Amino acid sequence: MIRFPELVQSINMDNTRLFLFAALAFVGMLLWQQWQADYGPQPVAHSDSQVESTALGADSGQQAIVDDLPDLAEVVSKDSAQGGDNAAAGTTPGVETQQLVSVDTDVIQVLIDTRGGVIRSLKLKKYPTSLEQPDDWLELVHSDSDSLHILQSGLRNKQSTAPTHHSLYRVDQTEYRLDTGQEELIVPFYWSQDGIEVVKSYHFRPGDYLVDVKHRVSNQSHQDWQGSQYRQIQRSPPLETSRLLYTYTGSVYYNEETKYEKVKFDDMEDSQLKLESTGGWIAMIQHYFLSAWVPQQEETNLVYTIANTRRNPPTYTIGLRSGNRVAAAGGSAEFNSQLFVGPKIVNRLEEISPGLDLTVDYGVLTFLSKPLYWLLSWYHGFVGNWGVAIILLTLTVKTLFYKLSETSYRSMAKMRKVSPRLKTLKERYGDDRQKMNQAMMELYKTEKINPMGGCLPILVQIPVFIALYWALLESVDLRQAPFIFWIKDLSVMDPFYVLPLVMGISMFIQQRLNPPPPDPIQAKIMMALPFVFTIFFAFFPSGLVLYWVINNVLSITQQWIITKRIEAGANK
Repeated sequence: MIRFPELVQSINMDNTRLFLFAALAFVGMLLWQQWQADYGPQPVAHSDSQVESTALGADSGQQAIVDDLPDLAEVVSKDSAQGGDNAAAGTTPGVETQQLVSVDTDVIQVLIDTRGGVIRSLKLKKYPTSLEQPDDWLELVHSDSDSLHILQSGLRNKQSTAPTHHSLYRVDQTEYRLDTGQEELIVPFYWSQDGIEVVKSYHFRPGDYLVDVKHRVSNQSHQDWQGSQYRQIQRSPPLETSRLLYTYTGSVYYNEETKYEKVKFDDMEDSQLKLESTGGWIAMIQHYFLSAWVPQQEETNLVYTIANTRRNPPTYTIGLRSGNRVAAAGGSAEFNSQLFVGPKIVNRLEEISPGLDLTVDYGVLTFLSKPLYWLLSWYHGFVGNWGVAIILLTLTVKTLFYKLSETSYRSMAKMRKVSPRLKTLKERYGDDRQKMNQAMMELYKTEKINPMGGCLPILVQIPVFIALYWALLESVDLRQAPFIFWIKDLSVMDPFYVLPLVMGISMFIQQRLNPPPPDPIQAKIMMALPFVFTIFFAFFPSGLVLYWVINNVLSITQQWIITKRIEAGANK
């Protein structure tokens, strides 16, 4: 019969082995990832002319028109339901060539295609691809031959008197710049057919990643015009993903009824989403950044998805389509939306729309991660250094859990004190486990030791430390944020592996303060863990490693003081 002490030791042994196997598997994946980076196939580099050619030529075929347009909205009246469902809307007479219109503000650089008014490129001026290339801005929206992420919008109706994102617009000029002191820059695109005139305009503001997008329909014909608006984000799967630090890349949507929902690319292939939604928003998210369409919050839309795996690369689309609106003969109608393309800055996202801050994806522990991020930002406001803010935040969390940690460390210190006597009991009773367990229970009772006392306080703290991990991992503020000396970017691994080495050493010291495992095999496994995790953490972002180092140092200090006090008391 297995007694409680033996069960505790067995559980600890199994967990340790499982933890070690998982760590070794991660290390194997890291080595494979690095081999792929060094020797695997490399992405094909594209010149600017090639990219422009690809952008202008994309989505121009009839098959693309059929594949990536949403369904028509229901007509308002029977009289308006005449005509066929021609997917390709008409084009402005006399316009034969498409062009790219460039827009330059203080924070973004945009290329908009005159075919459909599609945003084919958007670069973030304050977010370079690397510190070594400060003028090479991150191109969040792009249109390359092997990778696609574009923003589309348009109008649809039965009579095809509405410009879709395949229709050709006319423009007054091909270059726009938001000057210093200018409050708003309006970039208009013009389309007309059969007495219907449409002006699609983008409204840019200084220092902002939020853009207003408007479609104004002027009906100069002799009959009512009826049509709906759609907005969609189309992208291909990412070319590279981290196997170690997983962050979600894909589509999401939000409304007050269903709240925050992810729609993975695989889910789009399995079934097409069609959901009626009031207010809310849709988005494509990735690590640190997102693109999102935000409708007017009183508006009811159809949220839909489209998967096209016949393309190369395959594309996945999430969109919003409004109901029909009517522009009477001689009258007009207007469709308004907002578009956000930029970094996941929590405070700004909270201002734009309810729930948009959830794109900073902390997972199930959001309720813990959000206040931890708020505290981290508050500390940064005082010290002006994100690394120092991480240290202060870790110190705060350790202080809050001081009493729980103290209980755990006292229990481990008492176990350490009686470990020689446990070893003697094992030698005395040999393989007689029943007598061995009885003797151990008597010893624990005499010394007032709870064998689980060192585990339970730690279990309570685990969710908080995991939430802190995600708060640091998802914070765009740490991207290219310097700390001290050689650490110029807290979001990438330590270039000289100093922090991982310190973390491994601190982990080793912690083990020396803990009671040694009675089983020799378990003792060897525990001795190997600091080495394994040093390799493991060598590939972690330095901001996360810094958090673990500080946490370990504080734990060692607290545990050492408690252990010395108990040992001193035992010697009196």
